[in-house]
Amino acid sequence: MATPTTLHDRIEEILAQLRPYLEADQGNISFVEVTDDMIVKVRLEGACSSCSMSMMTLKAGVEQSLIKAIPEIKAVEAV
Repeated sequence: MATPTTLHDRIEEILAQLRPYLEADQGNISFVEVTDDMIVKVRLEGACSSCSMSMMTLKAGVEQSLIKAIPEIKAVEAV
């Protein structure tokens, strides 16, 4: 598999690595957009959309993973 080159591809690659953990709890995540000020917008789906722990998952899991892999990302927000 080729190394992802665009920012969009890099974000999708990280989300693909996280997706099995969310799917294990009947949830999912999809990439919506990255804003000009480097805020990544995602949609929490399935069980994740109504889970009381979803914001902790988003900030402690998804956001930290994306920022670690792509330091120019400032934050991750659910839409």
